[in-house]
Amino acid sequence: MNADPIVQIRDLTKLYRHGEIDVTALNCVSLDIAAGEFVALMGPSGSGKSTLLHIIAGVDRATSGQCIVQGTDVGTLNETELADWRNNHVGFVFQTFNLIPVLTAFENVELPLLLTSLSSSERRAHVEAALELVGLADRMRHLPRQLSGGQEQRVAIARALVTDPTLLVADEPTGNLDAHSAAEILALLQILNRTAGKTVILVTHDPKAAAYASRTLHLEKGELLNGSSQSSVVSSQ
Repeated sequence: MNADPIVQIRDLTKLYRHGEIDVTALNCVSLDIAAGEFVALMGPSGSGKSTLLHIIAGVDRATSGQCIVQGTDVGTLNETELADWRNNHVGFVFQTFNLIPVLTAFENVELPLLLTSLSSSERRAHVEAALELVGLADRMRHLPRQLSGGQEQRVAIARALVTDPTLLVADEPTGNLDAHSAAEILALLQILNRTAGKTVILVTHDPKAAAYASRTLHLEKGELLNGSSQSSVVSSQ
């Protein structure tokens, strides 16, 4: 693992306006994530873990503080620059698979590449490589309804990987899966981290899921707790 920080968070605060009241989602959070790490963000509902993930991924903006990813201060980008930055640097995996039901697995994975200057043959090569990586090369012509939940999430992971992003971020990616499928998805994320060198940030409330990460950070009421623990890494073998 490269020890240089790929994510640098400094005094990050996020406030939401709820009627006449300001609600603090994050309160002066500071942390570093090294390139090649697999980090789990844990905490109860409302702790700020998803908010932190969304700011790192450029989906949300902080109220104050800095979020620097691979040397770019994400908070200084305008909306067009931010969209371009996300397309180039972030692969997002959601709890809901967000696949388009009328498109095949191949076509769903290809979608992010339609925003690039790649040729049709180049896009095909990228899509096939991504589906091979998640073990679904033989399912690329299947529609989502012809796949299991675990296979649908694998397609979603392939879609997140197809642009070769700097960060792979996952927000409760096993929340809609049975225990067996969840374990397969978490093992896949671990393999992508270990063998493909992807920096993975996982939001979860499940200690069993967090155990697949190499480091676990705990948030509570918008604050990062001291003494964040090292996970007992689960082997994917």
